[in-house]
Amino acid sequence: MIDNKVTNILMAGVGGQGTLLASEILSEVLMQAGHDVKKAEVHGMAQRGGSVVSHVRFGPKVYSPTIPEGKADILFGFELLETYRYLSLVKPNGAVVVNNLRIAPPSVALGQSRYPDDIATKLRQHVSDVRVVDGLQLAEQAGNPRTVNTVLLGALSNVLEAANEQWLAAMRKLVPARFLDVNLRAFELGRAVKD
Repeated sequence: MIDNKVTNILMAGVGGQGTLLASEILSEVLMQAGHDVKKAEVHGMAQRGGSVVSHVRFGPKVYSPTIPEGKADILFGFELLETYRYLSLVKPNGAVVVNNLRIAPPSVALGQSRYPDDIATKLRQHVSDVRVVDGLQLAEQAGNPRTVNTVLLGALSNVLEAANEQWLAAMRKLVPARFLDVNLRAFELGRAVKD
């Protein structure tokens, strides 16, 4: 999937899930792999559980940080509905890596609407390469439920051409030392998920 053109990764989640740290780690990995990297984030109500979106673009030379409609190579989702919301940005031959997690938005919590059924099937109707990851279960297995973002990065690493050492070096640089060991375990558990 990755060649000498610009590759686009759209990250979508909910405030508090570690989406922004994950985009920092991903950008660091891609820079270590020798790419020009541009990143843009939208996180208006992020601290209150609102939508968080990060655009990460990389290649030999990247001029704009935002991904055009229908041009995302990879949709990297931290929550099912947030991932589904941005599906129109993904190429039909792209890939989706998504956490198998449902967080009810305010309209659902207030009973004004219902959470859609079987989002994974809807994702597969648009994109053939969909990887659903039980991030929370693997994070708990690693020893800390707050490492879901690192589990998901491990799963994402299977879709990208970057050396394992580059991922580990980026985490050593950006994850606080007291949380590094559990995050490294979480990353390896996510990396072990192949589909």
